[in-house]
Order: sequence, then C-alpha cells, then structure tokens
Amino acid sequence: MQIQQSEMKPIGDAGNGHVQEVVRQAHEELRQLLQQRADVMRRIGTIKQTIAGLANLFGDAVLSDELLELVDRKSSGRQPGFTKACRTALMDSNRALSARDVCDRLQEKSPPMLARHKDPMASVTTVLNRLVAYGEAQAVSLDNGRRAWEWVADTKSDSAALPVSA
Repeated sequence: MQIQQSEMKPIGDAGNGHVQEVVRQAHEELRQLLQQRADVMRRIGTIKQTIAGLANLFGDAVLSDELLELVDRKSSGRQPGFTKACRTALMDSNRALSARDVCDRLQEKSPPMLARHKDPMASVTTVLNRLVAYGEAQAVSLDNGRRAWEWVADTKSDSAALPVSA
C-alpha cells in the first residue's frame, strides 16, 4: 500500500498542541520537584545544624557512629564531593562566607579536593551560585561590597527542631 502525498496529514496544530501540553506538564512537575528538593535540603541543613549544636554542647559521644558520619563529623573513608563540601562549609558557618572563606575551609579540611581544580575560586563560586539556584543558599553583600553566601535555614521548623524545657 502506497500513501499518496495528498493523503498524508501534517502533524500541525493538533499534534503540536498535544506535545506542548506534555512539555507544559513536564515543566511544571520539574519545577515542583526542584522546589521540593530545595525544601528538603534546607530541612536537612537545619537538622544537621541542630545535631552539630547538640554535639558541640554535650560532646560527640552523644551521637552514634552513623550519625557522626551523617553530620560530617566523622570520616567515612571516602572523599566527599566538591558540592557537598561547599554545602557543608555554608551549613557549619554562623555567618555569610565569601568564596575565599569557603576555599580556606576546604583547604583546611581536604587540601587534595582543591588541588584537583585548576581554578578553585571559580569552582567554589560556581557551586555556591548553583546552591542559590537550588534554593539552599542565598547571596548577600558584605559591608565591603563583596559578595558572600549563607545557608538558607528552614525557619518555619527551626523552633520545632528542639524541645524547649521550662
């Protein structure tokens, strides 16, 4: 059976409309998932900060080995990822950090990690900007006009993170 050119129907508006609807739905779902990821990462950061604060007050002995690894207070024996290291530097800080501050912290904790990067400052800046895009951090301007980044705490649940004793 041969199909004549005149018998072929163009995909046209009907097919394009369906494709556009699928793309629209996929876009919306992706947007929602990225927002959920940002919310989860903020919550993880808040919980890690709470646990680290308790460990600072009462000593690491109050935490299990597994929990020490989860809050990055005990080496798991493997090299953590660059993004995770930058994320941890922000989470562990009680102030906004410049890219230089983050580089210095990475240099203290894991010099080989920085050595793998041709331009560590550029790599750190890229990761910090990515964390802003994820909704995990925010860029701020320091008094000297330089840019810095700070972890975005999960403020709506901060008050519920620790029980208040009378």
